[in-house]
Amino acid sequence: MLIKDLSNFADKEVTLKGWVANRRDGKGLVFIILRDGTGQCQCIGDINKLGEERFNAASSLGLESSVILTGTVVADERQIGGYELHISDIQVIQQVSDYPIAKKEHGVDFLMDKRHLWLRSNRQWAIMKIRNQIIFSIHNFFQKEGFVQMDAPIFTGNACEGTSNLFETDYYGDPAYLSQSGQLYGEAMAMAMGKIYTFGPTFRAEKSKTRRHLSEFWMIEPEMAFHDIFDNMDLIEGFLQYVLKDVLANCKNELQIIERDTAVLESSLKPFPRLTYDEAVRIIKGEQDVNGQNSIKSLEDLLTSTQARLEALNTEIAEREEKLKTPGMKKGEIKFNQTKIIQLKNELKDVEEDLRNIPQWIASAKNFEYGNDFGGSDETVITRLFDSPIMVYDWPHAVKAFYLKRNPENNKLARGVDVLAPEGYGEIVGGGERETDADLLTEMIKIHELPMHEFEWYLDLRRFGTVPHAGFGLGLERLVTWVCKLKHVRESIPFPRMYGRLMP
Repeated sequence: MLIKDLSNFADKEVTLKGWVANRRDGKGLVFIILRDGTGQCQCIGDINKLGEERFNAASSLGLESSVILTGTVVADERQIGGYELHISDIQVIQQVSDYPIAKKEHGVDFLMDKRHLWLRSNRQWAIMKIRNQIIFSIHNFFQKEGFVQMDAPIFTGNACEGTSNLFETDYYGDPAYLSQSGQLYGEAMAMAMGKIYTFGPTFRAEKSKTRRHLSEFWMIEPEMAFHDIFDNMDLIEGFLQYVLKDVLANCKNELQIIERDTAVLESSLKPFPRLTYDEAVRIIKGEQDVNGQNSIKSLEDLLTSTQARLEALNTEIAEREEKLKTPGMKKGEIKFNQTKIIQLKNELKDVEEDLRNIPQWIASAKNFEYGNDFGGSDETVITRLFDSPIMVYDWPHAVKAFYLKRNPENNKLARGVDVLAPEGYGEIVGGGERETDADLLTEMIKIHELPMHEFEWYLDLRRFGTVPHAGFGLGLERLVTWVCKLKHVRESIPFPRMYGRLMP
């Protein structure tokens, strides 16, 4: 019997197997929050019903003790899921004491070291459930659209986007690399199948400690024959909106657990704004407003309000800390103020980080030079002005991958597109139309100083039956991070691999 199915067994006796997420005691009663991976349920033990021995066993359970509980399902709309279990029997599988992740504040480093246990927390459970729904929806979308799932190799002999961020390994005496993208192979498969998608792990050897970067992550990469950049953008928009609709419909409980305001996700179901690179640059530099908002002015206003919030937080923290020194304060009031101080100090950390970042964003926006790629600051500046993802296309060719097609009306521009998520989350999709001219591709491979012999097979795709084609790559973890509004991408994957972290 699973907790998620309790609604089908009202007033019936069932047996639940799981772990103790929380426990509190009352007079002759014990209240256990049981989790089993499908949900949580309040289970109530009465000493008169259980008897002293079983009641004592229930009352001594520590966090994450494993148990089997038998009892009657009782409807109660006040409880988690609308039902609770009145316990008639208990079997303790393992009694746990001194669980490392207690119900108190822990630093991020500690929690990451205990990631194998942290995953059990209610919030991390909810994030992983949302991740699972996103994965399920991705497959459903492409299968319904007639795509064939195919697999690109993880070991490669060539780089897709440059050689500076590859993990090199020995492959029977020859150098090989962990794949940074399956796209080149996806192009070959699209010439066989018409429309394909790959979904697998990719690797970037970037010594970056930003909130957006992982060394190992999962990439979804569709590739379509007979598609141009505009067909590509239509597909990206429909794809993302399909996934968002599924999450909003099927993850209401999980979104509530992580306290995600869904307004922006719902707003993202409308058509995405499409901006050329030129338009996006003007917006970033404050030369073009968006719905009456100016990038520079809005950031300056944000800086002012954030400084005011800093002062207010410091004042309230000082007042509450002084209040705790008052003699004779009741235990409940002491606990309330201590909890509030912890909450305020956590918010203070966020405010202090904002005060470090906002001046950098302002400086980056004012000093942005046309022709440069967008950095994290630039993406934050522009996405703050929108309540849905935006598409930026027709980029300077010099900052994009060698295989992107030139704009026929301006060969200095590439038919690439980046999708930037709102709320400052930045790029979640990168793609574009592929170059079909073998001679031009050969020239670009030489310019980028890539090993020509490793790309002969890729050039064959242009020599034998080339057609207009396009595709994109979406980082699963970046999408999860935005959908869940996480502060760092490390929470979007069960066991993150990033610079400085290989365990657990």
